[in-house]
Amino acid sequence: MQLEQLIALDREIVWHPYSAIGADLPIYAVESAQGVRLRLCDGRELIDGMSSWWCAIHGYNHPKMNAALQRQMASMSHVMFGGLTHQPAVELAETLVAITPEPLQSVFFADSGSVSVEVAMKMAIQYWHAKGKREKQHFLALRRGYHGDTFGAMSVCDPITGMHSLFSETLTQQFFVESPACHFGKPCTAKDIAPLADSLKQNHEKIAALILEPIVQGAGGMRFYSADYLRQARALCDQYGVLLILDEIATGFGRTGKLFACEHAGISPDILCLGKSLTGGYMTLAATLASREISGTISQGDPGLFMHGPTFMANPLACSAALASLQLLHESPWQKNIARLQQGLEQGLAPCRHFKHVAEVRVLGAIGVVEMKESVDMKDIQPRFVEAGVWARPFGKLVYLMPPFVMESEDLEILTKAVVEVVNSISPS
Repeated sequence: MQLEQLIALDREIVWHPYSAIGADLPIYAVESAQGVRLRLCDGRELIDGMSSWWCAIHGYNHPKMNAALQRQMASMSHVMFGGLTHQPAVELAETLVAITPEPLQSVFFADSGSVSVEVAMKMAIQYWHAKGKREKQHFLALRRGYHGDTFGAMSVCDPITGMHSLFSETLTQQFFVESPACHFGKPCTAKDIAPLADSLKQNHEKIAALILEPIVQGAGGMRFYSADYLRQARALCDQYGVLLILDEIATGFGRTGKLFACEHAGISPDILCLGKSLTGGYMTLAATLASREISGTISQGDPGLFMHGPTFMANPLACSAALASLQLLHESPWQKNIARLQQGLEQGLAPCRHFKHVAEVRVLGAIGVVEMKESVDMKDIQPRFVEAGVWARPFGKLVYLMPPFVMESEDLEILTKAVVEVVNSISPS
C-alpha cells in the first residue's frame, strides 16, 4: 500500500484514541522500530521520547524479548484460563509476588490497565460484602487523578477537570478530595492531609477503598507529590477501616527510580494495579494483586468466588513477554539508568525554565515535564517535533518525556534539545 493511500484510508475508517474520526490532525505511519527509534514509512527516523505511552522500557525489537515470544508460540499462543493453567502464568505470578511489597500474595491477571482497576474496585466491594458491610459500595479518589477509560475506572477519575465529564450523570458518584499540594521531597503538613482525613472521617462507613496513583498523578497532570502524604494516607485507611488501592500502572517497574512508586513512602497497599511496562510494551497484559486477607475473605464469602474472568486472562504469549521483560529489568543496571536519565532530563530541559510561557519544569526518575501556561496546539506542535527528529506526544498544557530506560545519553540530549527548541518556537508573540 502506498503511503498516501494508507494515510487516506486511515483517516476514512480508523478511529484513533482521543480523536475524532477523520480528524484533520497529523498522523504518521510507522514502518518499523528498533532500539529507541521509530522508522516512518517515508524513511524518517524519530527518537522515541514516549516509550509508546510509557510501556516500551527496553526499547523496540529487543532480541531477548523476540526470542521469548518465538519460543512460546512454538508451544501455544493462547489457552483459556478457566479450569486450565500454564507455566508462564504461574511463574509470572510467583515473580510478581516476590518483587512487590508484602503482603500482596494473590495475583489476578487482566488484559489492560483499565480492567485491572475495574478488578480492584470489584475486589474491594466484594471483600466488604463478604465481611457483612454491604454499605461500603463507594470509593474515595483524588482530584486530577486518572485510572482508565472503562466505566468503573472513569468513576474514580477527576469528574471535573478529567476527560470523562460527559458521562457524569451515568457514572457512579464517588467521593473526591483535592489532590496533594505538598510536593515530592517535601513533608506533608496537617493542612495538606486534612481534606483526605476529613472525608474519611465523615464517609468511611460508605467507602470501600481509597484509590490513588502513588507519588505521580499521570494523565491528570503529571504532578509529583510528597511520599509523606502517601504514608499518612495508608495510616488513615487503617484507622478508618478503608482499603487502599494503589494504581501503579504508569509508575510500576522503575519509572520513578524505585521499582514501585509506593516504595518511596515505604508502604504497601491492600490491592495493587499493574500494567503498561509489565510486558515491556510487547503485549497487552495487566495484573491486580491483593493481600491474602482480601482474596481469602472473598473466596470464603458469598458466592464463594470472585466475579470476574477476562477471555484473554493470563495469555501465555503476554505472560512470557512479561517474564522476559522482568528478567531484562532485573539483569540490567536499571537504577543507574534511571538516575542517568533523571540527570539528563534535568539538564536538558532546564533552559525551558527561562521561557515566559512555561509555568514549570519538573523531573522525577525517567519522567520529564514541561508545563506550559496555556494549552498546546497539537496540530501545530506535533509536526514540529517530527521535523526535529523526535517523537513526543503532548497533551493539554504538558510537554513531557518518558524515554525508554535503554536510551543512551547522546540520544537523550538530542531529545531534550528538540523539546527546548520546539517549546521556544511556540512562544506567543
